[in-house]
Amino acid sequence: MGGGKKQSPAQAEKSQTAEATKKEGQKKGDRKDQKPRTNISVIIDEGQAMNFIKGAKVFTAQELSRQTNVKISAANALLQTLLKKGAVKRIGGYSGHHVYVPA
Repeated sequence: MGGGKKQSPAQAEKSQTAEATKKEGQKKGDRKDQKPRTNISVIIDEGQAMNFIKGAKVFTAQELSRQTNVKISAANALLQTLLKKGAVKRIGGYSGHHVYVPA
């Protein structure tokens, strides 16, 4: 229904000059305020993690991350290494939310 209000000639001129200066100032792929990426590594206190694992009947990666105060991805990576070593067993779960027991 209806359309936008017609701009006055002065407003139209201002918007055209603003768009032109905006296009001239920025080139494609030119970002001055972009920060360089840094690699962040999180180290899990394995002693604390193993104490939690040995004391639990069953647990998930989410519970492990909550107990060790790390991100879920770091806890999941630790669980994958422990699974390969045979320290834990996967007994259930689905779609990345697996349930583990200590071996």
